[in-house]
Amino acid sequence: MKNPGRLLSFAAWGAALVFTILAGILGWRYFFSGTAGTRRASSSQGSELLPVQGRWESAGDLPEMELPAPVISAGPQFIPRLSNLNTVIPNRARREVLDYRVALGDSIFEIASRFNLTPEAVLWANYDQLNDNPDLISVGMELLIPPLDGVLYDVQAGDTLEAVAAKFDASISDILDWPGNQLDLVNPSLEPGALLMIPGGHREFRQWLIPTIPRGAAGVSKAVYGEGACEGSYEGAYGTGTFIWPVDTHTLSGNDYWSGHLAIDIAAGQGASVYASDGGVVVFSGWSTGGYGNTVVIDHGNGYQTLYGHLSSAAAGCGRSVSQGTVIGYAGSTGNSTGTHLHFEVRYLGGFISPWYVLPAP
Repeated sequence: MKNPGRLLSFAAWGAALVFTILAGILGWRYFFSGTAGTRRASSSQGSELLPVQGRWESAGDLPEMELPAPVISAGPQFIPRLSNLNTVIPNRARREVLDYRVALGDSIFEIASRFNLTPEAVLWANYDQLNDNPDLISVGMELLIPPLDGVLYDVQAGDTLEAVAAKFDASISDILDWPGNQLDLVNPSLEPGALLMIPGGHREFRQWLIPTIPRGAAGVSKAVYGEGACEGSYEGAYGTGTFIWPVDTHTLSGNDYWSGHLAIDIAAGQGASVYASDGGVVVFSGWSTGGYGNTVVIDHGNGYQTLYGHLSSAAAGCGRSVSQGTVIGYAGSTGNSTGTHLHFEVRYLGGFISPWYVLPAP
């Protein structure tokens, strides 16, 4: 042979090609016969055959295999993050002035509490209707509810920021910084008729009251204070210096005692008996102006006077001496009232004190 090396090379390549073809044919047969997967085959005797390391063995001849125990993780390996429920709508203070319609049984004290405000803030925001008198509210009245404590002021022509701040003893910066006012921080100007919120502002109240009436020469004008005003001099019973609840119930129904309401409103059903909290002489009995309706005032002769307002009717007339516990009238909702209750005042030496200081614990 002229070139035996070349012949050997051809022979080697041919053998490799034949081996590759045979391996491919055997692989495909192995795949389709189930040896490469999880398919099972049957022997001629009907026993189940399983592929084991390239050969078929009977399933009955195979030893039972025990699977390894699963590895259970001790827990998630990460830092948990708490959800934030305020990501869409931020939790911020109200900036808008709300309109509120007075309903049956409402009081300035309750309305303020409902909106998390002081009673003064509600009263000051509605000066044009209430004129500083919380007893002037009536069912159906529309009230302005400010967004926070302070004075809600109706800007007048000629007002300046400095003058308004001084008027209500407030800070100019607090007025400017309140976002609801929407004032230009560089060049603030006040538009007449606009509502300006004055945070922390305050002013004195104008009190609308029946005057302290002595049992001596009263001189109270019926034209000014109402038909219940008693004229003339009276003498009679004196008080003990102690006080009892003027009605059988001992809970509030309306205004508590505060700077704009120098009394407490006690729950009482229509026509319930009203008692003299202490003995004394009746110095006012009947209709009064200023929102009290039918009213009785007793002078106790020791510096104290008590007033009972919004009665359906009075049962004790001018000059009558009454002892502690005497029925002097009946509960009602006369005058400026949104529901039946008793308006109860205690006065001492011409000034007002909280009835809570003299009444026994309920």
